[in-house]
Amino acid sequence: MQRRFPEIFEQAGATFSFEFFPPKTPEAQGRLHQQVAELKTLSPSFVTCTYGAGGSTRQQTGDIVAKLGKELAVPTAAHLTCVGHSCDQLVEVLEGYRKMGIANIVALRGDAPADQSTFTPHPEGLRYAGELVGLIRKRFGDAFGIAVAGYPEGHTDTRCKLTDLDHLKRKVDAGADVVVTQLFFDNRDFYDFVERCQIVGIRVPVVAGIMPIVSRSGIMRMAGLCGARLPAKLLRRLVAATDDEQVAKIGIDWATQQCRDLLDHQVRGIHFYTLNRSSATIEIYRRLGARDSQALAHMARG
Repeated sequence: MQRRFPEIFEQAGATFSFEFFPPKTPEAQGRLHQQVAELKTLSPSFVTCTYGAGGSTRQQTGDIVAKLGKELAVPTAAHLTCVGHSCDQLVEVLEGYRKMGIANIVALRGDAPADQSTFTPHPEGLRYAGELVGLIRKRFGDAFGIAVAGYPEGHTDTRCKLTDLDHLKRKVDAGADVVVTQLFFDNRDFYDFVERCQIVGIRVPVVAGIMPIVSRSGIMRMAGLCGARLPAKLLRRLVAATDDEQVAKIGIDWATQQCRDLLDHQVRGIHFYTLNRSSATIEIYRRLGARDSQALAHMARG
């Protein structure tokens, strides 16, 4: 039986985890298998896999998560969103995940499908991630560990940061075990976010989400989706870059500096948004002088 988030975060020191997404083609599936094999050497604390809009990859997500658990021999987590699902359908998905031996869920509201300007819940579904956390706890008790998303710079749909924290507090009060933040590029935003979480009474671990920049187009798309701010110092370097190879070098250098600073501040965990690529994450570990996640955890303990 896989360890759930509460057991994972009982351990001393920081956790280090990776996020993947379901590949869309057989060729991409082959590449993912290769990337996973390479990342296995880093011994992550756990890995997660995203969930397509409207549940378009729900079976694939479950299959990949179950396979990752076997290949990596580490705890895994499947993303689940409210988009396009009734409550009964959500319970059906969760039942399937439980039968597959999946012990952890990343519970999200989810983004609106491409053909919708705003999120519209299913008539018999849920509007908020906190409601999804509540549904999981009501129907499955403690069978699943649950992670939820946090937004250091505020959710794109919520202008007021105080209101945003209220939403996060409701998710935690509903039964979430850990908060994993959206990507950010200024650690001061993360530290301020963690402090504000403590002020409102959020006591679960808060894990920092880090995404190494690998291309100019990719980062503009991702930053646009989640509202992440590019600091002027970083933006100036990216604008001056002549090609994506230089952009990737800048991105890895910046992410390495972020991770080093987070480790110095004894962060509770770092979650790498890998974009199904191993090279950037492996290079960050190398630059930090760490052979694997256990070595990074030792650094975080000082």
